[in-house]
Amino acid sequence: MVSSGNEGSGYWYGPDGQLDYSAAVLKSLRDYRSAETEIRRTTRDSMGMGETDILALRYLLRVQASGKKVVPKDLSQFLNITSASTTSLIDRLVASGHVRREAHPTDRRSVVVIPTGESDKEVRETLGAMHRRMMSVAESLSAEEARVVVDFLRRMTEALAAHDGEEKKIS
Repeated sequence: MVSSGNEGSGYWYGPDGQLDYSAAVLKSLRDYRSAETEIRRTTRDSMGMGETDILALRYLLRVQASGKKVVPKDLSQFLNITSASTTSLIDRLVASGHVRREAHPTDRRSVVVIPTGESDKEVRETLGAMHRRMMSVAESLSAEEARVVVDFLRRMTEALAAHDGEEKKIS
């Protein structure tokens, strides 16, 4: 694409003076990512937690909702962190009252990590309204629009995951 000097205004035009929709789509993705990054920062600040702590808490709440138990090794694998880092993370979450350790129901050598009811309530209060607004937008799409968006985002994810000309399929 040839630059028209309008990049800062949010509009891009090709050499024929037509709007460059590809560039506009990429800008929209960047704008969405910026908005998401800002809400994550605001959420971390309001909850007094780091990004990894919030990711861990959301994972724990999701797994708990499915009726399963989480052992520290599960957290390590999900977050791709060492067992020592996982221990520090769990210690922080226990100290802040977001999780508790309990004896594993079938393995007396192990513990399970359980989010507290207060954590669930805090996450719902902090993120609930935003999630409802986002779901409302997603639900406003027709089935065909949703298919196009999902396909586009899947292909963009594959494009980002590709390294040195090799494409990596995302399932």
